Amino acid sequence: MSDATLHAAHQDPDDFAVQIADQIESFIVAVTEVAKGDEPDSAVPFLLLEFSQLMLAGGRLGAHEDILPDERYEPDLGPEPDVDELRERFAALLEPIDVYSEVFDPYEPRKAPVASRISDDIAGVVTDLRHGLAHYRAGRVTEALWWWQFSYFTSWGGVASATLRALQSLVSHVRLNQPLPALDGLDTDQDLGDEEDALAEEAGQVMAEEIAGPLGLRGA
Repeated sequence: MSDATLHAAHQDPDDFAVQIADQIESFIVAVTEVAKGDEPDSAVPFLLLEFSQLMLAGGRLGAHEDILPDERYEPDLGPEPDVDELRERFAALLEPIDVYSEVFDPYEPRKAPVASRISDDIAGVVTDLRHGLAHYRAGRVTEALWWWQFSYFTSWGGVASATLRALQSLVSHVRLNQPLPALDGLDTDQDLGDEEDALAEEAGQVMAEEIAGPLGLRGA
């Protein structure tokens, strides 16, 4: 079956490409809506749900046999859509818990975890997914699937799984009435001294209580 046939108006809902594209487009639409900030009380639970569903699509792509593009060179898609506004909206919306601690590769020993930002992660994942979606909408279904699968292994899969882990951890801390030690002095561009670390630890415990309401989380 050709790309043009798969891209026809009457697509088979059971087709692998259609299902993956639908899941990816649904994710992009959903997180874009969350970024508007109209329902801040639901932001974190909604992101947890959306990233969980996205990782299902990623798992299916990862388990699928290698997908090879029809053409040797990727067709030019033109300039990538700007995601700065999306990143900035999430940075403001998630400001208390935007920075989290990530283990980049669980099989590669590191001296310390890496500080990351959920807002940066979302922007990066959306950029990768939109790239493949542009091919899909242009009728290049095989190219889209190849890109989504390749970038799942090399980029958005690892980022999305780290973000999902951070969101799940956040929800768990709040629901179980536990402090958030991951917030203690974390920053992506500087290290804090001992005195600042102590202050950050106290702030993290207070923050665990304060963010429960505004971010749609409730303790046990």
